[in-house]
Amino acid sequence: MENFALIIEDNPDLSAIFVKALEAAGFTVEPIRDGELAQKRLQETTPRVIVLDMHLPHVDGATLLKQIHDNPALSNSKIILATADNVRAELYRDKATLVLVKPISFSQLRDLSARLKL
Repeated sequence: MENFALIIEDNPDLSAIFVKALEAAGFTVEPIRDGELAQKRLQETTPRVIVLDMHLPHVDGATLLKQIHDNPALSNSKIILATADNVRAELYRDKATLVLVKPISFSQLRDLSARLKL
């Protein structure tokens, strides 16, 4: 699926905002709220965009980020890291397409995501 996005965010309110923002940008979206489930889905799908929260239950965002980079099938996926931690944001800036520090607005994510479509 060309404009498919995975939203990996455990906060239900933020997940809903991210889903609506990416849908408004023209993506088909699947939300995931658990790092372990995200691991599985990242082996089964090839999303164009991955919105990745760094603090997740069961498997954290840093582990998922490494696995994404280690998976050749995901080499063209655009990664948007979402974190409330400024230090972590800087630490992973060179490992992602975009790093957004929470709070992230609907319009900010929608507009940035629209630029990542095919």
